[in-house]
Amino acid sequence: MLHACCGVCAYACINRLRVEGFIPVVFFFNPNIQPQVEYQKRRDAISIVAGALDVQILEGDYQPSDWYKNLQPYSQEVEGGLRCLLCYRLRLEESFRVSAKEDCDYFTTSLTVSPHKLSSAIMDIGKDIGQDNFLPFDFKKDGGFNKSIIAAKKLNLYRQNYCGCTYSLRDRNNG
Repeated sequence: MLHACCGVCAYACINRLRVEGFIPVVFFFNPNIQPQVEYQKRRDAISIVAGALDVQILEGDYQPSDWYKNLQPYSQEVEGGLRCLLCYRLRLEESFRVSAKEDCDYFTTSLTVSPHKLSSAIMDIGKDIGQDNFLPFDFKKDGGFNKSIIAAKKLNLYRQNYCGCTYSLRDRNNG
């Protein structure tokens, strides 16, 4: 199971997993994404990618109020700080739970394809949650991010300009 944050990031990850011999199932679970119109744009993009690459897509519950309840105390954290680590954990815990429910042998995340994310921290969280069931792929290796950007242009995918939460949007607009 590939947890996917967006269509752009998922593209190269799906292809890489196939090269590695896996049959990926995409799990779109991102209660952090705000506003809802942004969530829908990213949901539409992941649907385009799933169709283009012929992969199954599952969607988790979109409950931003639960996300805020858990992470609002960390609203003043810097981008990439504790708030982000807790957000990764929340999404990876749900990905692990759903991957087990769906009888997937492994789970991983497209979050590591971004040059703006600390892949080693994401992989540590994934391994802490799922031990040997987590595949610690750094998808940005071998030009993964650039491959995703090329695919995004080819498929005319929506490409966001912030991580997803209102705090990252605030920091982007203030920085």
